[in-house]
Amino acid sequence: MRRRYTWNIFQSIEYSGEQSQIKLYNFLGYLMDNFTPTSTERNFISHIFRENEVCQDDEWEKYFCYSNIEVPEIYSGPHMIFPLTVEQVTAMVEAFRNKRQLHSRYVLQLLLDTWRLLRLLPNISRISTCNSKEITICGDLHGQLEDLLLIFYKNGMPSLERPYVFNGDFVDRGKDSMEILLILFAFQLVYPNDVHLNRGNHEDHIVNLRYGFTKEVLRKYKMHGKRILKLLQMIFSWLPLATVIDQKVLILHGGISNTTDLCDIARVDRHKYVSALKPPKKKRTYQPVPQPSVGSEVDASAQHNDRKAMFGLRDNFQSRSLQDFSSRIPLTTEEEMELRRRQSVFITGGFSQSQKELNYSPTSSESQEPSHTADTVADDWRQILDLLWSDPMPDDGCIPNEVRGGGCYWGPDVTQDFLNRHNMQLIIRSHECKQEGYEFCHNRKVLTLFSASNYYEVGSNRGAYVKLGPDLVPYLIQYQASSMTRELTLRKNLGKPEHSALKVMREQLFAHKSDLVKAFQEFDKDKTGQVSLDDWALAVESVLCLRLPWRMLFSQLVTCSTPGDMLDYHDWFQELSLNEPHMENVDQGLLETLYRHRSTLETIFRLVDLDNSGFITMEDFRQTWKLLSAFLKMEITDEAISDLSVTIDTNQDGNIDIDEFMEAFRVTDKKSRLERGKSMFLANTNDLKKLEEAHAI
Repeated sequence: MRRRYTWNIFQSIEYSGEQSQIKLYNFLGYLMDNFTPTSTERNFISHIFRENEVCQDDEWEKYFCYSNIEVPEIYSGPHMIFPLTVEQVTAMVEAFRNKRQLHSRYVLQLLLDTWRLLRLLPNISRISTCNSKEITICGDLHGQLEDLLLIFYKNGMPSLERPYVFNGDFVDRGKDSMEILLILFAFQLVYPNDVHLNRGNHEDHIVNLRYGFTKEVLRKYKMHGKRILKLLQMIFSWLPLATVIDQKVLILHGGISNTTDLCDIARVDRHKYVSALKPPKKKRTYQPVPQPSVGSEVDASAQHNDRKAMFGLRDNFQSRSLQDFSSRIPLTTEEEMELRRRQSVFITGGFSQSQKELNYSPTSSESQEPSHTADTVADDWRQILDLLWSDPMPDDGCIPNEVRGGGCYWGPDVTQDFLNRHNMQLIIRSHECKQEGYEFCHNRKVLTLFSASNYYEVGSNRGAYVKLGPDLVPYLIQYQASSMTRELTLRKNLGKPEHSALKVMREQLFAHKSDLVKAFQEFDKDKTGQVSLDDWALAVESVLCLRLPWRMLFSQLVTCSTPGDMLDYHDWFQELSLNEPHMENVDQGLLETLYRHRSTLETIFRLVDLDNSGFITMEDFRQTWKLLSAFLKMEITDEAISDLSVTIDTNQDGNIDIDEFMEAFRVTDKKSRLERGKSMFLANTNDLKKLEEAHAI
């Protein structure tokens, strides 16, 4: 039971973060689509959407120039000669094992060759197990090089006799995403017919902004990091979308929907979808949107009813994700008139509901294209979005994936229909962390495979990979990569993930302090400052909406209860303290907003740091907070922002270090970590000592 709620906490927080990222991208897209080019906010974030425009190949060529980059004599990393040999790749793997880094010249050369190869590959790779050859399939790696090295140790490195399929999400979260990419790209160059890479939802530059890969590349390659990131955006878009083994087994990252069709996927121009979160835009010049004609409201109503019948429940959901952000953004008179014209067209223009989900509104040159072309782009985009973001569910049907904010949930009936239509027998997908590293569902017709062990915390889950021979019967191998995990006792193995999950939950609770106090006061009619266990559970769920067993978690999250199972909620919040740098003069509401939306705020910081220096000016800092306040639909005064900026700029140089700023705002418990751990899951002082030693490691 404890393991189950620990897992629920981790997954709830993870999926909530993904949903927040998609909502933020929706909002930024709204600014781009509904404000004139003179708008400050629009110009502030326009570069992120320029990167999602479709460019010609010759425009990319300039980024690959490496001839003027010299490798210094003091460089101690691996040296590469192209075309690569297996000996060189093996040496590179060993260098990465020893924490050495590949020089940026070799990185650019390797990326150039990878780009040239990927452009030749189809959307769906088709491979065979003929000649009794086993094929190894790996799931999410998420920058955890130790897992990849362990797979190679147990199973052998890729070769002509040992083909591999890597099923997406190579990057983000882990600290060695770049090394994993370089290893996989290098092996694919040496064995192009035996190493296959599928795209995952994290092979997306918008997602990378939030989950660490962007930051990792800029840290490791300070001089050429921006160019490397630009190239990887394009390379990600050229990754194949799926792999089929012996015409019977489909391997893709996320899943399917009730509209997924491999014939449609095979013809998609996949490289146009630099980010799968938004359909591609062609380069265009701004043109005003014409006003709708008289009587358009009646026509729009009929169109809406037709679309509702055509697309059904999923599309009704997708239309709801469009939020009206305009009320929080100051407008000039001209901008307000233009916004109203755009909104009227947006509402009445007959766009598909999936376009509305991520605020895709064709304008200018796009709107002048034939309608069937725009429809094709939207349909293709939905196919890719479902492939990368969807999850299976136990019930029949196909419904929107409200938890992640993208893709769908599909049921056993959808699986069976898809397999029947394509004459297949098994779907292998990844995308979801599983405690055992894998999980079958839908009458064993769907296998979820996850290869990043210790994903949430040391001991939280195993990793797994699967081997398929000519009989296509899955043979699963499990592992845990960390040496620390192997040394943990059973009690500690259960306790460490539990401890981390509860720490994350305490941070969430404190970050929503104001809303929680209001919710408690709704139950505390007599203003005693106390609520019952049942009322506490109802109030917490009403604020956090995480669908967790709060009554069971009560004893782990609350230690200051009073007789009669009543909680003094003011004392409860006093148990938490903040690691804050002299914030006495800063508006407390602003501070709470910062704690609650740290990841979203950091993502915006990364967006506005145009030169990727890690610093932003005071003016950019103010603009960032204005964007955040508009996104959250809340008032943040200029005075409060100025007070915060002055407090943070300790050396008064007019710049703010993003990393230092974000690190300054972390929630910590007054009770020590080890004291809480002892009360939760340790049985004796010997175990406590072992945990302390493990923590020191």
